[in-house]
Amino acid sequence: MAKKNAASPAAKKDDGDGIKIVARNRRARHDYDLIEKVEAGIVLTGTEVKSLRNGKANLEDAYAEVTRGEAWLNGCDIPEYLQANRMNHVPKRSRKLLLHRNEIEKLAARTNERGLTLVPTAIYFKKGMAKVEIFVAKGRKTFDKREAIKKSEAKRDIDRALRRR
Repeated sequence: MAKKNAASPAAKKDDGDGIKIVARNRRARHDYDLIEKVEAGIVLTGTEVKSLRNGKANLEDAYAEVTRGEAWLNGCDIPEYLQANRMNHVPKRSRKLLLHRNEIEKLAARTNERGLTLVPTAIYFKKGMAKVEIFVAKGRKTFDKREAIKKSEAKRDIDRALRRR
């Protein structure tokens, strides 16, 4: 008899909090200085949720914005669910973010400052609900990116040297 609680090999592991990460924007940490983190829910259709549960999403060109008192996630690609028929969703549509009014006002005030933007860094399921992690970020110049790479490489070398002792 097979175990009922055995995880399928395709499922990504939870990190203890019931969080299943679907997609990450690893490039955001390289291109931006991340300042302030906000967690938001996403308004999704049924086929979008099924596609996310299969682990399919892309945040590479995604950004968030506040327009007319509402927060929106733009450019996020959630591919069509293969088993759906004519009721499938549009892959790159704008998706509304679920935030409290005071959080939206705070984000709108921060993004009106020069050089600040809203960058999504991860989509994940937390207690069965789809969430997106958004950071208020400031874009880095090319020389800042090079300096950040040098610092991380130096830190990695120091950590290696300490481990060898």
